Amino acid sequence: MWRHIVVGSFLFSACAQPPLPEGAPPSLRYSQEKHLGRIRQLTFGGNNAEGYFDPTGQRIVFQSDWVEINPQGCDQVFLMELTDDPPRYRRISTGRGRTTCSFFLPDGRIIYASTHLQGDSCPTPPAYKGRYVWPLYEYDLYIYDPRTDSLTAFLPAKGYDAEAVVSPNGRYLLFTSQRGGDLDLWLYDFETQTLRQLTNEIGYDGGGFFGPDSKTIVWRASRPKGPQTDIYRTLLAQGMVEPTEMQIFIMHIDSLIPRQVTTLPGANWAPYFHPSGKKIIFSSNHHSLRTGGRTFNLFMINVDGTGLEQITFDPQFDAFPMFSPDGKKLIWASNRGGHRPRETNLFIADWIE
Repeated sequence: MWRHIVVGSFLFSACAQPPLPEGAPPSLRYSQEKHLGRIRQLTFGGNNAEGYFDPTGQRIVFQSDWVEINPQGCDQVFLMELTDDPPRYRRISTGRGRTTCSFFLPDGRIIYASTHLQGDSCPTPPAYKGRYVWPLYEYDLYIYDPRTDSLTAFLPAKGYDAEAVVSPNGRYLLFTSQRGGDLDLWLYDFETQTLRQLTNEIGYDGGGFFGPDSKTIVWRASRPKGPQTDIYRTLLAQGMVEPTEMQIFIMHIDSLIPRQVTTLPGANWAPYFHPSGKKIIFSSNHHSLRTGGRTFNLFMINVDGTGLEQITFDPQFDAFPMFSPDGKKLIWASNRGGHRPRETNLFIADWIE
């Protein structure tokens, strides 16, 4: 989800983005984007997000509702070889229900979340007026094997299970789950086959990723206080969260001591470690709150909270960044280059230090 942002297409359907000014040509790169070179557009319509590299950096998985490749109506998971020109897209999810948050395992299998066992059609989001909320669908985790075209349920539990990612060394799986009552981060150790809860403060903990050391994690979290706590619990009981105020945190999985990195207003989310492990790239609307908070761009910050730098400058939306395993490429989702209002496509660029 925003999460996907939880993150699939909750953002796209619920947060209206202003269209480009009439007559403005679509742009793939803005002059201020000094860290981005040789931008290539990977998708060309609808809403596409959470494009994540495989361990070789040659393939990606992503979710899409683009009607040209997915007439079903809500997000499905697709596999793409980055060497294909023109691009080709292979759907690997069932084509039923709604899916989100796909990620590669070291052996080429793919884990993602899906509601397909609950029905073929897109699940209906809960109705709620007056607040910007994300629905928490009854996602379960599944592992897809492209070699055998088989799908296996993984760690089934009641409630929301999604946002799963794997550590670079392949030992750990990190995901967000309601199995403890709140939306918390959980860690599965493939070596010992044990599962443990990493966070336990009231609020939404999600969108986690591992650092290069496979032991440090970064994630987004809401930390409601006072009356906001009751609002959070009420929404959670109705299958919703309100992601308007979030901060970035990091933590070592052995110490389990969280450390807040950002202290910015608004929604700060979709974090990912820079290849050095010393910086974090993330999406934020803190700079656009005076004009409604509808513009999200990518920013970089040191893990100690210093050195904030704006990376992208699209006037609408940039999010879901991920560096390639070799650190030479950046993939992200953006409204740039769209021919229709609020189109969100995937882009890949050379990363320039």
